[in-house]
Amino acid sequence: MSKGTIKKVAGPLVIAEGMRDANMFDVCRVSDQRLIGEIIEIHGDQASVQVYEETSGLGPGEPVESTGAPLSVELGPGLIGSIFDGIQRPLETIMAVSGNNLQRGVEVPSLDREKVWHFVPAVAVGDAVQGGDIIGTVQETKIVSHKIMVPNGVMGTVKSIEEGDYTVSAKVAVIENENGGESELTLMQSWPVRKGRPYKEKLAPDMPLVTGQRVIDTLFPIAKGGVAAVPGPFGSGKTVVQHQLAKWSDVDLVVYIGCGERGNEMTDVLMEFPELNDPRNGEPLMKRTILIANTSDMPVAAREASIYTGITIAEYFRDMGYDVAVLADSTSRWAEALREMSGRLEEMPGEEGYPAYLGSRLAQFYERAGRVVCLGKEGRIGTLSAIGAVSPPGGDISEPVSQATLRIVKVFWGLDSSLAYKRHFPAINWLTSYSLYQEKVDRWADENVEADFSAQRTEAMRLLQTEAELQEIVQLVGVDALSHSDRLILEISRSIREDFLHQNSFHEVDTYTSLHKQYRMLKLIMTLYKEAGDAIKQGVTIQKISKMDVIERIGRAKYVEEINVDKSYDEIEAEIRKEVAELIRKGADEV
Repeated sequence: MSKGTIKKVAGPLVIAEGMRDANMFDVCRVSDQRLIGEIIEIHGDQASVQVYEETSGLGPGEPVESTGAPLSVELGPGLIGSIFDGIQRPLETIMAVSGNNLQRGVEVPSLDREKVWHFVPAVAVGDAVQGGDIIGTVQETKIVSHKIMVPNGVMGTVKSIEEGDYTVSAKVAVIENENGGESELTLMQSWPVRKGRPYKEKLAPDMPLVTGQRVIDTLFPIAKGGVAAVPGPFGSGKTVVQHQLAKWSDVDLVVYIGCGERGNEMTDVLMEFPELNDPRNGEPLMKRTILIANTSDMPVAAREASIYTGITIAEYFRDMGYDVAVLADSTSRWAEALREMSGRLEEMPGEEGYPAYLGSRLAQFYERAGRVVCLGKEGRIGTLSAIGAVSPPGGDISEPVSQATLRIVKVFWGLDSSLAYKRHFPAINWLTSYSLYQEKVDRWADENVEADFSAQRTEAMRLLQTEAELQEIVQLVGVDALSHSDRLILEISRSIREDFLHQNSFHEVDTYTSLHKQYRMLKLIMTLYKEAGDAIKQGVTIQKISKMDVIERIGRAKYVEEINVDKSYDEIEAEIRKEVAELIRKGADEV
C-alpha cells in the first residue's frame, strides 16, 4: 500500500508524489476526506490520480493513499432494481446517510451487507466444480433467478455447502482444490471494471432483439448480442428511443447508463419504470432493470467510469446465461469527460480536442458486447447487446465521436431533426439508416414469423426509396406530371411512413408491436398496393383509389390490440379487395 502527498490539483486531476510503489489503475483515497480516485498515469514517483468526486478545497501536502486494488464492482444479489452512481455507490443508501445532496467522501458498500437472501444449492458435497459453474441460486426478483457462480480461476471439489439464509458477505460454500487449499465462496464476488469478463467462445449473433418498435424490428433490426448507435441532434428523440428499448426489448435484464445526461431524463426513468409492466410477465419493469445515474451535474471523472461499471454488471448477468441489454445515454458525454481529463493531463489533442485514443476506448466498450458460450461445464449461452446514443453537436455526424462509433457498430439508426419537427416518432431516417445484421435476421424472420417477411420488407424499402426520387420530380414539375402508377407509389409510401413507421410511444397499444402484428400491418399496406396496382392497369384513376374508405381503416389498424389482430386485419384485407373490385366494376360500367 503506497502513501504519498498531493503536489498539484487541477480540477478532477490530482498529481501525487511519493507513489513509486503504486500501480496503474489502482484506486486511491485522496486527502483526509478520503475521496475516491484512480491512478491513470505514473511518472517516476509521481502519480496522476483521476478523482471521482468534487476536488474543491484540496491543496498540496494532503495525503494520498493507494489501496493496491483496481476499480472494481461488487457483483451479487441486490443489484437488480438498484440505482448506482458512476462508481457503483448506491444512491438511495447515500441519501439515507447524507440527505438529498451528495456529500464527498461518503463510504457505503455497493451491496447491502445486512439484507438476507435465501440460497438454494445446485451442487452437493463432493461434486467437482470449476470457474463459471453454478453452485446455487437466489430468487432475487420474481423475474430473475440470481445464479451464484464459482469465481473465475477457482476449481476443485465442494467440501461444504448448505441451503439457508445468508447475507452477501457470509460464507455459503467451501471449495477444496487438488493441493488441499480451500476457497470460501460468498454470494458476492468482485471484478475490475476495465477488464472484460472471460468466456469460452464468441458466437455470431443470428437472432433479432425484438424491441416492439416497427421501424427498428422490420427495417433496421439489431441481433441479440449486437451493437447499435443512435446518433442525432438535440431534441430528435435519442433518449425516448433509449427509453423505449429499455422498456420493451426482448431481454431478461436491462442496464441503463445515464451518462452525463440531464437529471430530468433519469427522473423520467425512475418515475415511469416502477409503474410500467413487462409485456411478457406482467411484473414492474424495475424488477429487471439496473440504473447507473451519472448526470451532467455530477463529477465529470466518474462519468468516464460509469460506462465500464455498467458493462461489467451486464457481463456478470450474461455469464449466468441471460440476455442482457446495455443502454448508454450518451457516449458523447462520456467522450467529453475523456477530453477534459486528457486536457488536464496536457496530452497532445487529436481531432476536435478529443484524445488520440478515443476510437480505441470506444472499441473497448462496444467489443465487450456479443453472444457467447459462458464459462462452466453447462455451456450456457448468454447475450449482451450494447446500444449507445451519440449526441453530435449540431447534429453533424462527421464529428469524431460519431465516426469512431460508426466504425465499430453494425446498426445505425440515424435520427433526423426534420422528422422530429414533423412530430414523426421514432425520427429514424429510413434513407440513411442501415443494419448489417439484416441478412441473418431476415433468415430468422422467414423461418419464425412468416415465410414472406423479408420479401415484404424489401418491397417496402424499395417503395420508400422510389418515393424519395419521385419527390424530387414533384418539386420540379408538380404531382400532376406523374403517371397514375407513380402517384400510387407516393400514396402507398405515405401510408408506410404515417401508418407503419410512425409510432406513438405514449399510447398504451401503439407503444409496443409484436413481430406478428408488424407483419400483418405491412401486409395490409402491401395488399392495398397490389390490388390498387391491378385496378390502375384496368383504367381506375388514382383519385378514386385515394378516396377509398378502407384507407382510413388501415391508418387506424395500429391501435388494434394484439389479441384482435388476426380477426380485425382479415376483415380489412377483405374490405380492400371488395372496394377495389367495386371500383373496377364501376369503371367497366362507365366504359
